[in-house]
Amino acid sequence: MPDLVLLRHGESVWNAENRFTGWYDTDLSERGADEARQAGRLLAQAAGGDGAPLDLRVVHTSVLTRAVRTANLALDELGRSWLPVRRHWRLNERHYGDLQGKDKKETAERYGLDQVKLWRRSYDVPPPPLERDDERHPRFDLRYRGLAPSALPASECLADVVARVVPYWEDAIAPDLLAGLGVLVVAHGNSLRALVKFLLRISDEDIPGLEIATGVPWHLQLDDSLQVEHEQLLGDPEEIAKARQAVARQAG
Repeated sequence: MPDLVLLRHGESVWNAENRFTGWYDTDLSERGADEARQAGRLLAQAAGGDGAPLDLRVVHTSVLTRAVRTANLALDELGRSWLPVRRHWRLNERHYGDLQGKDKKETAERYGLDQVKLWRRSYDVPPPPLERDDERHPRFDLRYRGLAPSALPASECLADVVARVVPYWEDAIAPDLLAGLGVLVVAHGNSLRALVKFLLRISDEDIPGLEIATGVPWHLQLDDSLQVEHEQLLGDPEEIAKARQAVARQAG
């Protein structure tokens, strides 16, 4: 029975500043680095599906610094900094288009809470897109220079993220699990929301209400056909509830 752990990166600098981040490559805040280390300590204490200590064997991350550093810090605490790591843009956060860099509360004051909630939490309504000549467009980022222009988003809704994350699950993560390897996926609120939607068969209507706190490991035990048999958030339940509420309040 392979074990899968999902981990949203620790708090980023732009999380702390309440900005829409998306594909912008902000680093972890000091608090976020502490959350990443705490996640590693929780993983070190966790048991796998067989009751033995959790045996993670491979790591998958996005190509954004906040996820990369979270994985590194957590693995240091876990004593497994030597694990092989696979990085892919398909695990990136949702692209927030022209909202990237903008303060969430100020955006809500300008456009109204209902509109911002629609952009943040609807399943199929993307924010306003970036123009191709906008310096924030991913085509200007060297890490994406090998990708076809049609693959680079100028804005995304959650449905778009599902469409890019599920193929990565099928092509990269699932084969590792089927080979018997415990897998740690370190990614972002929306890319993990997309993956959880697929794994837990959450409806389009219900998935926008799922809040994923930063730095909280989510342990899923799977059967041999990769169906989820048991899932558990690692850590103090009251603290996890507070962290989820904080995510929900970000736009005011």
